[in-house]
Amino acid sequence: MLTLFTIPKAFKGHIEVIQRNAIISWTKLRPRPEIILFGRDAGTKELAAELGLRYEPEVAATERGTPLLNDLFEKAEAKANFACMCYVNADIILRSEFLLAVECVQKRMPNSLMVSKRINVDMREQLEFGEGWEKELGRRARETGQDEHYTGIDVFVYTKGMYAKIPEFAIGRLWWDHWLIKAVREQKLPVVDASRVAPLLHQRHDYNHAVGGAEEVWRGDEAKKNFELYGGVEHAYTLLDVTHELTEDGSMRAVRWRKPMFKVKAAAWDLFVRRTALARHALGLRRKR
Repeated sequence: MLTLFTIPKAFKGHIEVIQRNAIISWTKLRPRPEIILFGRDAGTKELAAELGLRYEPEVAATERGTPLLNDLFEKAEAKANFACMCYVNADIILRSEFLLAVECVQKRMPNSLMVSKRINVDMREQLEFGEGWEKELGRRARETGQDEHYTGIDVFVYTKGMYAKIPEFAIGRLWWDHWLIKAVREQKLPVVDASRVAPLLHQRHDYNHAVGGAEEVWRGDEAKKNFELYGGVEHAYTLLDVTHELTEDGSMRAVRWRKPMFKVKAAAWDLFVRRTALARHALGLRRKR
């Protein structure tokens, strides 16, 4: 069995819509995982009661009131009834293939970290979760969704005790998610990418929930402190740094050249496409649409 945990933002406006969509989708997983909602932000306690979820209000925070990752993970592990843990951001919709991926990875590599890419979708309405809701969302993602950059990581499935000491990262600011991969790689443990089998559905949103908006989230003082705690090297550990990937047939495949190949392709694009754009345009060699 699996323990899912998260710390939602205040349930207001569009954030309320997408967080309800996400958390209700988790309750549809079978077998239903244990779900723990943390924090005192408006609406969290009420949603936990409505859906029959566990609720834990206390999480340590920065001077500005931003929750701290180390305290969240420590409290989640202390409260969880299962050894298989999963932190997931509260705007992520999970579908049945997610649990299948977790089961496959835990069976083959139980002492590992499982991550997955996300597909960004626009979601303004409250989902009904009627018959065929997963199939309909899949169609919507294929037709209108966009794959997130390799740096966007929103779910972490791991074994209790894997993170013995977590720095005081501010949640909701940059870099703490990359550190969770870094910490596992430094222990020489597997990091498994389940993107082929169970990509996540991320509901797009703005940053009006944060004081200072996107500027504070991306470049504020707490983001700068997180960067220092992470190690001060941008994007050193991302989806390019996994050790294995879960394939469609349920097998595990070693990943050896993903990051070097990405760098080669990026360099080639820069050399032959970006830097020659003006010359090609002058010669009338613009790409036909």
